[in-house]
Amino acid sequence: MRNQLSHRILVLDGAMGTMIQRYKLTEADYRGQRFTDAEIPQKGNNDLLVLTQPDKIYEIHTKYLEAGADIIETNTFNAQKISMEDYGMQSYVHEINLEAARLARKAADEFTAKNPDKPRFVAGAIGPTNKTASMSPDVNNPAFRAVTFDKLVDAYTEQMTALIEGGVDAFLIETIFDTLNAKAAIFAANKAMEITGKKVELMISVTVTDSSGRTLSGQTIRAFLASVEHADVLSIGLNCSFGAKDLKPYLQEISKYSTSYVSAYPNAGLPNQFGEYDESPEIMAAQVKEYFDESLVNIIGGCCGTTPEHIAAYQQMVNFAILRDPKSVKVNPDTLRLSGLEHIEINKESLFVNVGERCNVAGSKKFLRLINEKKYEEALTIARQQVEDGAQILDINMDDAMLDAVQEMTTFLNHIVSEPEISKIPIMIDSSKWEVIEAGLKCVQGKCVVNSISLKEGEEDFIDKAKKVKSYGAAVVVMAFDEKGQADSFQRRTEICSRAYKILTEVVGFPPSNIIFDPNVLAIATGIEEHNNYAVDYIATVKWIKANLPYAKISGGISNLSFSFRGNNVVREAIHSVFLLYAIREGLDMGIVNAGMLQIYEEIPAELLEYVEDIVLNRRTDATERMVEYAEKIKADSSDDIELSAKKAEEWRSYELQGRLEHALIKGIGDYLEEDLEEALHQYDSALDIIEKPLMSGMNIVGDLFGAGKMFLPQVVKTARTMKKAVAFLQPYIEASKVPGQSSSAGKILLATVKGDVHDIGKNIVGVVLGCNNYEVIDLGVMTPTEKIIQTAIAEKVDIVGVSGLITPSLEEMCVVASEMEKAGMKIPLLIGGATTSKIHTAVKISPNYTGPVVYVKDASVNTHIVAQLMNPKTIGSFTVDVSNEYQKLREKQKPKANILTLEEAKQLRPKLF
Repeated sequence: MRNQLSHRILVLDGAMGTMIQRYKLTEADYRGQRFTDAEIPQKGNNDLLVLTQPDKIYEIHTKYLEAGADIIETNTFNAQKISMEDYGMQSYVHEINLEAARLARKAADEFTAKNPDKPRFVAGAIGPTNKTASMSPDVNNPAFRAVTFDKLVDAYTEQMTALIEGGVDAFLIETIFDTLNAKAAIFAANKAMEITGKKVELMISVTVTDSSGRTLSGQTIRAFLASVEHADVLSIGLNCSFGAKDLKPYLQEISKYSTSYVSAYPNAGLPNQFGEYDESPEIMAAQVKEYFDESLVNIIGGCCGTTPEHIAAYQQMVNFAILRDPKSVKVNPDTLRLSGLEHIEINKESLFVNVGERCNVAGSKKFLRLINEKKYEEALTIARQQVEDGAQILDINMDDAMLDAVQEMTTFLNHIVSEPEISKIPIMIDSSKWEVIEAGLKCVQGKCVVNSISLKEGEEDFIDKAKKVKSYGAAVVVMAFDEKGQADSFQRRTEICSRAYKILTEVVGFPPSNIIFDPNVLAIATGIEEHNNYAVDYIATVKWIKANLPYAKISGGISNLSFSFRGNNVVREAIHSVFLLYAIREGLDMGIVNAGMLQIYEEIPAELLEYVEDIVLNRRTDATERMVEYAEKIKADSSDDIELSAKKAEEWRSYELQGRLEHALIKGIGDYLEEDLEEALHQYDSALDIIEKPLMSGMNIVGDLFGAGKMFLPQVVKTARTMKKAVAFLQPYIEASKVPGQSSSAGKILLATVKGDVHDIGKNIVGVVLGCNNYEVIDLGVMTPTEKIIQTAIAEKVDIVGVSGLITPSLEEMCVVASEMEKAGMKIPLLIGGATTSKIHTAVKISPNYTGPVVYVKDASVNTHIVAQLMNPKTIGSFTVDVSNEYQKLREKQKPKANILTLEEAKQLRPKLF
């Protein structure tokens, strides 16, 4: 099949169920002679027909082959014991699959014999079962599951083993609505191949439930791709869901990011009021032609409502289709892709990734108490708070002697799935017990992180666990331990990490980007001289790993570093922030840290900073003694002189008004916000002025600190929340200032956070500011698909489109928006904004995709000025020309310069011929 796909598009057959319905079979037909005494009605049990009506199934295969299908599916969509239990036919699963494979094999081989230049293939159809492993059918018990991962693996293994024995060329795991079910099927496929000793190809096809582009279990397309990327697949694609036209945007996404061959087999349109499919072969073929013209697919077929006539309509187009080359999809080998309901990418271009640490029974007494008391709903609030504080991965640990860790890990993870705001981020399954880790892996549909494995028990144990982690599709944290114990020096750290890397990449075949080393963050300033260089050695190890172990990632438990100062949060926070600043500079990718225990580096008092840097960087022999003495002084300030301490903490309240507002934003303090804003309403001309001047000034300072690596994402999130609170307070005043009966709006503006991004604070502020300036604002919210932006802009006849995003992948999505606006023939201005955007990126990457005006907007404070110029017929021409010229100069600067020699240099290099 791979050979054929390398030079042509293969055609998959159409719907089996639609064809079976044409025979109008009765209950007696389904039972046949063999099952006349079956206690449960069998009508609708289509898979049973391979035993009771084999001639009809064979005839359907033949019709699709005559129509030109290169691949036919076995009639086994529901032929596993879980689904067959509904009909009481679970004991016939092996026989049904074996016979189904033989029937399809016979038909395919006959057509191959007729025309050897067009070989025909058989794919074993593997449906999703009628149960979901990621969701509870009981609304009163979110942790309950109607089926487990192990039961799915058992059922699928029985089915797949029989299909291999019957002669299939591939497994087609299709109509995936729950990724955990699909991961169980992938696991079972490998198991079945191991049992039979025969390798077959693996094809995967997911279905999205609505226009959100998510699976029934809530995952985005990108999250799904990350979740199954461990599978050695021939193809990945989409089926069912929609007709060809509506399926296209999601197919474009898969085609853009998948390095495998891509398949699509849409329905014949959407079902009508009678549940029937009306799209004719001609209509569907015209829509599918767009797939070919845009090189979106390698395999094309049909799902619900399609017939041999639909498949035949593809034939002529396939011969002239532009072949999609999977190798054209460029994947950064440095990128670690993880997912919950949404995906995250970590590479050298990424910001530091914060791993939330508070869902750890060993590190949080409150969390331990709640788990002990079975108060899971309350425990979820701890998880939710960490996500709100900026955690991008959530660490879960249930290792406590008084807990059944396997049961508690399973129960809590099942609860998390019911909370989209938590389960949107990836999970880190943290345990020193392998059985707990494996239990967790069987609960999570996304691509998670295992924390951890090590060489402590020797290479054989290490290899065995690494292979299992890989088979479950997870990334792995490798602790710097070996048979001799814990690494505590630069030499030991690098020695163990190097050895583990070599085993994982050369023996296990683990992707290097999926390896996360934890070189042991150990406590400093303990009074033991040997511990003084621990932080320095760790930072040096980070630098060494990045230079010598390509694409590997690095993490650590940051709070371990300050263990000597437990109970003194001021000192601990400063130590964490200083350590992170230096470790991140050398390449630290992520860390397990309490988002609430970080200070802004610039805000650490100079004296404290000196003492902290002395111990972190081991700059002087008496650093520990000095730090301990100073820490006691700080502690005394907080315990013995509360009034003085409080006075110091509130010193900023003596600043002038703008300084107080800026400080409140930078520190994320909302306690005095309303009081200060009330005062500001008397000092500034309008509520809008307050937003555009002191508040935006504070936000700009935050942006500068964040860009310089002196603020971390959790702190930025806290700041954004404070800004949101301020805008909410001022909103009524802004609305009241509008002139009653004001004339029609100054223009209509569409705003949206692009697909894949959930950040909207800045965009919301822009909307408020523009609204106050008499512009009509249409806000599409977050995670907005490109097609929705285009459709709404056209339907609402907007004057300007503004797109925003905070994360790096949003930049790429903005290029897509610009490109699609160009395809739609739009000419209106496109505004680009958000924390990761820049003028240079807008000029070089986004602007060339669109012939209309593309304008970078630095922050909300300049939006009104830019929009006013774009809306004024007298200024738009000169303004857009100026912007275009400026962007052209920026693009010219980015072009590689030819290395031209001077005339004298060229003369000196002339050939010495005479």
